[in-house]
Amino acid sequence: MYDKDSSMIERIFSMFQTVQNEGHGSVLLVFIIGMVFGSIIQYTKVHKFEKIAGFAMLKDTVVPKMLFLAIGLASIGLYFMIQLGWASYHIKPIILGGLIIGGTIFGASMAIFGKCPGTGPVSVAEGRVDIMVGALGGIFGGLVFTLFYDKLKLLMGPDLGKLTLTGYFEDHQGLAVLIFGLLLVAISIAIPLLEETDEDDIGYQN
Repeated sequence: MYDKDSSMIERIFSMFQTVQNEGHGSVLLVFIIGMVFGSIIQYTKVHKFEKIAGFAMLKDTVVPKMLFLAIGLASIGLYFMIQLGWASYHIKPIILGGLIIGGTIFGASMAIFGKCPGTGPVSVAEGRVDIMVGALGGIFGGLVFTLFYDKLKLLMGPDLGKLTLTGYFEDHQGLAVLIFGLLLVAISIAIPLLEETDEDDIGYQN
C-alpha cells in the first residue's frame, strides 16, 4: 500500500517537474504573452458565456472566426520559427479512444459551462467567482486522471503514433503549412459574423 501511494505522489511531482523543465522562456516573456493573450480575449469577448453558448447553438460565430484565424496564423508562424530554431514543440501521439472520450466530455462541459481552459482564467481575473467552480472541477478531474491513469488508459484505444501534416509532404513541408494556414485564415474571413447580445453590455447601456 505504501509503495502504491508513494508511486502516485512521485507521479504528481514528476508532472510538475516536467512542466517546469519545458523551457517556455523567462517569466517576463511568459507574462507579456499572457497580457497580450488576455487582452485579445477581452477585446473579442470570447470569455463571455453568451459567446461560447452562442457558438454551441450556432447563433454566434465570433469564436470559430477567432479560432480559425488564430490557428491559421499560428501554424505558419510556429512552423517557420521552428525552422529558424526560435521555437520547439512536443508532438503528442494520436490515441483515438482518448480523443473521442475526452473530446466529448470537453465539448459538453464547454457548452454547459460556457468557458474553456483558456477563457476561464480571464473570467476569474475579472472577479467572476462562479468560474472557480469549473476551475476546481478541472483540477480535481486532472488529479483523478493522474492517479488512475493506469486503469483509464485501457479505455484510450490504439496508439496511432505521432502524425503530423508535414509528414505527408516531406518534400514540400513549408508550402503545405503555408497553404494550410492561409486556408484556415480564408475560412475565418468567409464565416459570416453573427453575435449574441451580451447581458453585461445591455446593463451598461441602460
